[in-house]
Amino acid sequence: MIAEHGSSAGAGRALGMSYRRAWMLIKAMNTGFGRPVVEAQSGGRAGGGTRLSNFGADVVVRYRAVEAAAAPYLSQMVRDQDL
Repeated sequence: MIAEHGSSAGAGRALGMSYRRAWMLIKAMNTGFGRPVVEAQSGGRAGGGTRLSNFGADVVVRYRAVEAAAAPYLSQMVRDQDL
């Protein structure tokens, strides 16, 4: 959502969470990975914002790949639970 909205506040709103919650999650990811996943962008007339770092964009790509690979197995687990 940060890549789409260009700000942590906009991403938080799109996900139905407060700015503080979004910022705390960003801070936790940046700390947990030991390098920035999300970076601040300098202002200007329109003000600043946030963006994914190159590393952060790579994290998203890899996460989506794992998510897609796991989806068929998770679907099967759900179907098995319905039996």
